[in-house]
Amino acid sequence: MNDKGAVLNRRERIEDTLAQHLSLLHLEVLDESHGHHVPAGAESHFKVVAVSEAFADKRLIQRHRLINELVSDEFDQGMHALAIHAYTQAEWQERFSEAPMSPPCAGREKSSDSTRL
Repeated sequence: MNDKGAVLNRRERIEDTLAQHLSLLHLEVLDESHGHHVPAGAESHFKVVAVSEAFADKRLIQRHRLINELVSDEFDQGMHALAIHAYTQAEWQERFSEAPMSPPCAGREKSSDSTRL
């Protein structure tokens, strides 16, 4: 729940958690569940783009572990996958403020192919 007593969805909870624990210059949390073979409203597949100087002294694996640890409760509550793109401000500017697109879900493609019998 937030300050006003409203129940937050998974995307909002991830945003709140990361904002509380990291000094963020930029944050995007995208629910990519619709691109996977899951029921509507599953909130199972997410992508995080986080920009923070907290990542400056960390290798890529350390950045991913940090974010995974912060949102571990979401995995315990049914989140299946989290794509993480964690940058320092300089790295983010070098990328022209763009994160890579997520690849299509292999399971989704198989599901689509099987309906074309």
